[in-house]
Parts: sequence; structure tokens; C-alpha cells
Amino acid sequence: MIPATTFKGKRVALFGLGGSGLATAKSLVAGGAEVFAWDDNPDSVAKAAGEGVNTVDLHSVDWTTISSFVLSPGVPLTHPKPHWSVALARAEGVEIIGDVEIFVRERRALAPDCPFIAITGTNGKSTTTALIAHILAASGRDTQLGGNIGRAVLTLDPPKEGRFFVVECSSYQIDLAPTLNPTAGILLNLTPDHLDRHGTMQHYAEIKERLVAGAETAIVGVDDSYCELIADRVERGGHKVMRISKRQPLADGLYAEGSHIIRAETGATSSIADLDGIQTLRGAHNAQNAAAAIGACLAVGVSVAEIQSGLKSFPGLKHRMQPVGRRRQVVFVNDSKATNAEAAAPALSSYQRIYWIAGGLPKEGGITSLAPLFSHIVKAYLIGEAASSFAATLGEQVPYEISGTLDRALAHAAADADQDGEASAVMLSPACASFDQYKNFEVRGDAFVGHVAGLEDVTMLIDMPTGGK
Repeated sequence: MIPATTFKGKRVALFGLGGSGLATAKSLVAGGAEVFAWDDNPDSVAKAAGEGVNTVDLHSVDWTTISSFVLSPGVPLTHPKPHWSVALARAEGVEIIGDVEIFVRERRALAPDCPFIAITGTNGKSTTTALIAHILAASGRDTQLGGNIGRAVLTLDPPKEGRFFVVECSSYQIDLAPTLNPTAGILLNLTPDHLDRHGTMQHYAEIKERLVAGAETAIVGVDDSYCELIADRVERGGHKVMRISKRQPLADGLYAEGSHIIRAETGATSSIADLDGIQTLRGAHNAQNAAAAIGACLAVGVSVAEIQSGLKSFPGLKHRMQPVGRRRQVVFVNDSKATNAEAAAPALSSYQRIYWIAGGLPKEGGITSLAPLFSHIVKAYLIGEAASSFAATLGEQVPYEISGTLDRALAHAAADADQDGEASAVMLSPACASFDQYKNFEVRGDAFVGHVAGLEDVTMLIDMPTGGK
């Protein structure tokens, strides 16, 4: 845990006592703050009280005595309308912050020079974050990974000299971190997302921009117009900017050329990494993730040789285009995180011959947007509630069967792929939520891995998960 010592002796209100909120409350208490915590869920209040947190209905607090208001990221700050606790704080001019802001204040107080890499973007955040942390840890560096991935940021070990922090930041967290100042800040890309929370695409982009605007080195993907303009603005503001692209050569920066990541500096170019053969970094989207990770690691002093070694040993992120097993020419890929068509597209574009397991609880739009990738699908195995609608979309373009359940789909797909004789992938990339058959996408992905492990003659590429349906 990171005790919030910068709040010692201060009266702090806090709303939201879920996982990260409760961790934040404990951090503040450990740092010596007087905390007044609340939640709209009575069960969360009771749990916090049972763990030693002072719980008080914030309607009854004297806000004129409160120095800071800590809001959990999932609680509305602006749209569709501010939460009632936000209105109370604003009425008395109390600053509104989140757990990432507490972390950056602690870092400045304890070890302002310890490397801090912050990552945001609409897509690819988690893979990029995990890849950076892997490269750092594999090189023997003291590495802390958290934020919007894995552990809440205030549950990490405290900042100290030589300790590296790799923190994924959602737009919600950035919105509550006004003094965010990473050593290296990454903005991967921007597409419409969370507009119910931020109101407009412009406001969403402005929030994301804050992460790189405060960075010593800003690493910005320039393959969309929003990020291209942000890179220009940040550079005009006097910050060092490293541009990255998965689509086009750059005069200065890092870009993908085939499987190579090219570094361009002052007119000279050189291949800094080759992703060919790295199964966990297949596809153009992962070329962007790798370029961003390379840029961040260079910015904090990691050598090219260490980066190259880390890329090659990257195990991938669970449930995201994760190669989990192999049998002869067939690789088994767990992409359970793909809960809609847009999320399934990268995996479908990364393999040329796919035995595709899809379906579950359908999302709006179905899989019609994936039509340009149907040529990659040898056969589809449809499961869950979406099976009949997906079958109608596939029509005569793609052979399919309605398998119904994941175990049946996997068994049939594996048998068909084995008879194929060509290099192919049996892939779970459902383009659906899991809730019709599984508690969440993690449980669905673990079930897929378990079924793969049960096949004959399969060499598993990962450790077996625990848990079940």
C-alpha cells in the first residue's frame, strides 16, 4: 500500500467504496488523514466500516472544513449529470480528485525522479501497459503495474528511487488527476467511447490529452486526426513528442513497416525490433502497441537489447489474442475479451485461416461490420443466444454450424482444423458478451483454455487457469 502522507492531518471526503475506492480510503487513513467515506450501496458502506474506515453520509458533513474530495472513477463527474456528492463539493469550492492524483502527489513528495509511465487511449491500453511492465521486469528492474489494469494504484508499493511505475489510466481517472505528470505519457488512439460519461467526442479527447500534455516525453499515435492534432499542440507547448504509427512512415518517431518497428531520427532510419514470429504481438494493432512500449522504455533508459529481449518473451495478456495451446499446425487462441465486433476485428485480421468460435449475448449491430474479414474464416462455430442471428449474417459467405456450447464448438473446430493440414487458428473471439452462459469474459476464456487442455496431443503454451463456470 502507498500511505497518502501528503494528506496527513487533513479532512478528506470520499465517495465510492468499491475496490479502488476502499483501497483509496485505507491509503488516506494510513497516511494520517481524517476520512469521511460514503457510498450509495449500503453493503459497500458496511464493508468499509468493518475494515476500519469512518463512514458518514456526506449530506451531513460540514463541507467548509473539507480540504479534498476523492471521487471514485466510476461515479459521474460531469455527464449525464454530476453525482449529488460532486454538487456538494463544488458548492464549497472543494477540489475533486481521484486515486491517480493521490499517487502522483505521493510520487512528487517521496521520489519525484522515479520513472513513471502512464498509458491511455481508446484501444490497446491494457496490452501496451502489460508489455511495458514485462519488458521492465524482464530486464531486472523493480516494476510496479497497476491503475486501470490489475491492482488499484494505491495498493502498489510506495515510490522510491529506482522503482518503475507503469499505470494504465482511463479517461475517468485522468479527469480526476489535474496534476498528472508522468515521465513518459502514452496516448495510443482515439475513437468515440464513453460519450455518455463525457458528453462529446471533443471533451473526451481533451481529457485524454491531459495525460500527454503533462508528460516529460509524450508518445502519441498519429493515425487518427484527434491524436495528430494533440501531438502538434503538445509539441508547440514545449514538450518532447515521440510520434508512433502503424500505418505510415514518419520523419521522426517509431512506425511499423511489415513486421519491423522502424525508428526515424533526423532523417536516418533503422529497424529497432522485428515482431515476426512473436505470436502475442500479431497484427497491426499490436505493432502500434509495441511501438508505444518501445518508445516509453527508451524514454526511461531501457536499452535496445533489453527491449528486444522483452518483446520476444512477452506472454501476452490473458483473454486478448492469447495463444494458449498448439497441436501440429494448429494454434488455439483465447480472445474472450472480444465482447463486440469491433473488439473481434483485430484477431480476425491477424490470422489467414481461422476456425472461429463466436456467439454469446449479442451486442447492437451484431457482426455485420466484420464482413470484410469473412474471407479469413474457414468455418464458424456458433454458440449462445447470438447463434441464429450470426448464422443469418454469415449466410452463404462462411460455412458454419450452430454448436450451442463452447465445449462442443471447440471439439468440432479442433477436429476440422486438424484435418485441414494447413497452418490455422482455432479461435475464441466471440464478438459477444458472455452473460448468457458465463459469469464474465474471464470465466469464458478460462473455460476455453480448460477445454483446449483436455484435447489429445496439445502442447499448452500457458499455465492452466483456476476457477470455472
